Amino acid sequence: MSDVTLTIDGIEVTVPAGTTIYDAARLAGIDIPVVCYHPHLTANGLCRVCSVDTGGRVFAAACVTAVNPGMEVKTQTDSVCSARRTILEMLDATVDLSESPEVLELLERYDAQRGRFEGARRESPVHDDNPFYIRDYNKCINCWRCVQVCGTDAQYTFALSFDGRGFHTTIGTFMGEDMPDTTCVFCGQCVGVCPTGALKPKRQALLEQGMDPDEIFFATRRGRRNRRPEAQADGD
Repeated sequence: MSDVTLTIDGIEVTVPAGTTIYDAARLAGIDIPVVCYHPHLTANGLCRVCSVDTGGRVFAAACVTAVNPGMEVKTQTDSVCSARRTILEMLDATVDLSESPEVLELLERYDAQRGRFEGARRESPVHDDNPFYIRDYNKCINCWRCVQVCGTDAQYTFALSFDGRGFHTTIGTFMGEDMPDTTCVFCGQCVGVCPTGALKPKRQALLEQGMDPDEIFFATRRGRRNRRPEAQADGD
């Protein structure tokens, strides 16, 4: 595979063909912010926080755009920073970001004006339908990480998918089934990649609510429903 030479913020970088702008910038020691991107999942360029100026009519999503020979990339121009700021402000206007440390740090870094946009907020019931984790999509930014890790990027379980359209798009299950009635195997990988607290371990959530650890243990144990009735009768 041939190499490609480009310039990022005035720094000449040579990388293998097919390398994304994001990865090329990292090799050059240049930080490009990301939200939906995860290093172990397929990049999709959904949030556009990683937008950079490549001289085209529109900004390019660095996490999915491959480098080209002679490309000149600018990652910190006033217009790029303004675009990122607007994206972050719009997220803040529609989603509860109180448990999104990565996004909150970016809001501060780009001097975002919280409350700049006013309008409808995405609202969803909190799904507490299993002993392992809680789904609070009021905190969900639709980054797609949980869907990817549940699907072909890791687990091949396909318990989670996008539901709804447009502004009302959210993560859901097939036909809105409770999680125990889906193909979910409760591996916890979706919880591990969630950046916003939309998916949270049940025991963590109960601790935050002030519940005693002993009470949490009994509240989240699976019980003995799988024991044979005759075994229970015999005292086994």
